[in-house]
Amino acid sequence: QVHLVESGGGLVQAGGSLRLSCAASGSIDSINIMGWYRQAPGKQRGLVAEITSGGSTNSADSVKDRFSISRDNAKNTVYLQMNSLKPEDTAVYYCNLRQPYSSKWSSSWGQGTQVTVSS
Repeated sequence: QVHLVESGGGLVQAGGSLRLSCAASGSIDSINIMGWYRQAPGKQRGLVAEITSGGSTNSADSVKDRFSISRDNAKNTVYLQMNSLKPEDTAVYYCNLRQPYSSKWSSSWGQGTQVTVSS
């Protein structure tokens, strides 16, 4: 079982920055993908950015030039640095960890952290 704890959300003005952190604990495979998803009111949850245990990254086009994802494998922690925030970035941000389980991939979610960007 995997437990994910997010921190770093809050209220910020447009153009500001926030850094989200997510610490994973429990039974964690050395091969995994950690990422951030977000869900705004009335919208589906969607990928913001993800990073493999090997360091490869993938991010949504809407955040490519503003957000960066990184991780500390020794701490099983993933970070999301968010710069030049816009009101449309307002959402609940969820941490996710995917790892091999039997012949499939398991997926675990954090409880979410609110990010609100005021105009």
